[in-house]
Amino acid sequence: MIEKIQIKNIATYDEQSPGEMSDLGKINFIYGSNGTGKTTISRVIADVDQYPGCSVTWRGGAPLETLVYNRDFVEKNFNQSAELRGIFTLGEEDKEILEKIAAAKKELEEIKDFIDRLNNTLQGDEGNGGKVGELGQLEEDFTEQCWRAKQNYDQKFRKAFSGVHGSKKSFKERLLRESIDNQAVPASWGELERRAETVFGETPQLERPFTIPDWKGLIAHEDNPILKKKIIGKSDVDIAAMIDRLGNSDWVKQGRRYYDKNERVCPFCQQETNASLEKSLNEYFDEAFRIDSTAIEKLCEDYGADSERLCRDLRALLDAQSERLDTEKLRSQIALLESKTRNNLQRIEEKRREPSKSVELDSLSGILDTIEDILEAANAETQKHNKMVENIRTETTELSRQVWRHLLDHEIRERLTAYNKKKAELEKARDNLQKKREDKTAEKNEKIQQVTTLEKETTSIQPTINAINSLLISFGFEGFVLAKSERDRFYKIQRSDGSDAKETLSEGERSFIALLYFYHLVKGSESESRTVPDRVVVFDDPVSSLDSDVLFVVSSLIRNLFQEVREKTGQIKQVFVLTHNAYFHKEVSFDSKRRGGQKLKDETFWTVKKLGLRSKIENHKENPIKNTYGLLWMEIKKADLSGPSLQNTMRRILEYYFRILGNLDYDTILANFEGQEKLICGSLFSWVNAGSHSVHEDLHFSPDESTTKTYLDVFENIFRKTGHLRHYEMMMGDITNGHELEG
Repeated sequence: MIEKIQIKNIATYDEQSPGEMSDLGKINFIYGSNGTGKTTISRVIADVDQYPGCSVTWRGGAPLETLVYNRDFVEKNFNQSAELRGIFTLGEEDKEILEKIAAAKKELEEIKDFIDRLNNTLQGDEGNGGKVGELGQLEEDFTEQCWRAKQNYDQKFRKAFSGVHGSKKSFKERLLRESIDNQAVPASWGELERRAETVFGETPQLERPFTIPDWKGLIAHEDNPILKKKIIGKSDVDIAAMIDRLGNSDWVKQGRRYYDKNERVCPFCQQETNASLEKSLNEYFDEAFRIDSTAIEKLCEDYGADSERLCRDLRALLDAQSERLDTEKLRSQIALLESKTRNNLQRIEEKRREPSKSVELDSLSGILDTIEDILEAANAETQKHNKMVENIRTETTELSRQVWRHLLDHEIRERLTAYNKKKAELEKARDNLQKKREDKTAEKNEKIQQVTTLEKETTSIQPTINAINSLLISFGFEGFVLAKSERDRFYKIQRSDGSDAKETLSEGERSFIALLYFYHLVKGSESESRTVPDRVVVFDDPVSSLDSDVLFVVSSLIRNLFQEVREKTGQIKQVFVLTHNAYFHKEVSFDSKRRGGQKLKDETFWTVKKLGLRSKIENHKENPIKNTYGLLWMEIKKADLSGPSLQNTMRRILEYYFRILGNLDYDTILANFEGQEKLICGSLFSWVNAGSHSVHEDLHFSPDESTTKTYLDVFENIFRKTGHLRHYEMMMGDITNGHELEG
């Protein structure tokens, strides 16, 4: 059944003034004036999916079928359709089948009750209690315990919990996995702290090893034979002997450039020379001389480029600023290297200027061997660092597992053991309950099928026709009846001559037959199989447009449904009654079992009021509709009434009650009394008819204390003879039970 209704953002219920009804009972009375928002409640119950801002909470999360009588129902079934769909109900011809159906339904209800109890034990009234709720609470409590234990480890071992910092649930689930899988060797707190400083510190990065420059080519220049070779001209030339004797080959070589430029004029004596001198010079400085000279030029160029490149590459290593490199030692060796390469370049330059001179370069091998040692030492450290970085994940994983192991062993072990034990017990109980529920659900389905099969043997739409027509006749609606339509399984409303009466019905007639149709629909089915599901039934202003004398039969019919709900004899599990009629509310909500004015445990009372443009729903511990009329009945019950006081109280009740009903034939009622009782009756009616001329105006009777009982008897008989004894009994019974009267 429905446990809670929330109404928001619809009609007169907005964000600032939402409506809420919670802790609803099997029987729920809602009173409110027209326009306060009652029909909105019935529409939300009928189809909550049409109203996104509203919600209906069902017990156990299982919605039931809802049947709602309101103006929407009347419009759909009586204003938009020419015919009424037939209602299949049980006939009374086969007593044996009916008895079997009754027995099967009783068993079905017992099975449903058992399933309800299982559901309650399993998950509570609202779906979040029972064993499921206990499991949820156990998980929540243990999650908090785990999270609190984690706080002691966060400062020093936070990295061990990477990935589960932001979620208590995730942390608990990780801890449970560690309790099963973690086989790490236990470590002390101190050891964990020491290792965490390194492993859990800032994550180091892989470093590239230093590239040792290739200086083999530079060193190879030192052994170039051109350096020691004396480069002179050809010896068999006529001027060779003189040049050798003077040893001025280099001087002649330099002067030749001037000679060639001066067009055979000696650059020293400025005398013109003959062709033979030019020939001798050319022959002396032959092709071999030129090749050797070119070799010296190339050596000078290559040595300069190679030495410059090497020094530049070595300087770049210093810019890396690696802690693995002995930069100061490297810097001094680079400076020494640069100094020696400069000296060697000067010597090569000397050789280039004086080819005949033999030179020797300083060896760079010692310096370069030292530099190589420095770089290889740095690379060894880099390799060691990189190996550590490559293993850091393994070390981090291992240390993390040891931290989890320590947390499990020293912080949570006892609580984990208790948690696992309790969880196993609850899960076993839950699984057993679920298995029983599955078995009982299967049994329920079999029983439903049995009931369906039996009902198909004896259902028809005729019993509904008979029942509705009987009620129509008994309440004076004799101008039309319900009959089978020419279309199979449908009804029509027709006059006694067979003509269609639907379009000519008065508003009251239409309302009454619509209500009777709905009343039988809640007990029947639109299907021949008549498989009737559990239902919630809503009556929204069912006596609107009805005469006062019909009010009491409507309240009686609805109270019959209350009895079925309470005795579990049908498929109706919950009823809502909404009305603006205080007298109907009094009749339909009457129950002699109430004590001290308090509501019964299976019922609720609500009022709907409109404050400005907003509706407000209020809950009440007792029936909130009280009036002076009820207080008058309390006076009737008092034993110390004097004659005149009793007479006046009775007169006021009759006026108040029968003027509501109207059409009271005083003469017919008076004819049922004789003697003193007739005088008393006439005296009471004269009050009711005060101000008019009638046959009773001359009848006067002033009672004394001895006639009090007679007065009370006549007063009761007036209700009996007008067909309203039940109202009398209700009011007197209400007083008898000490209940504060409700209007």
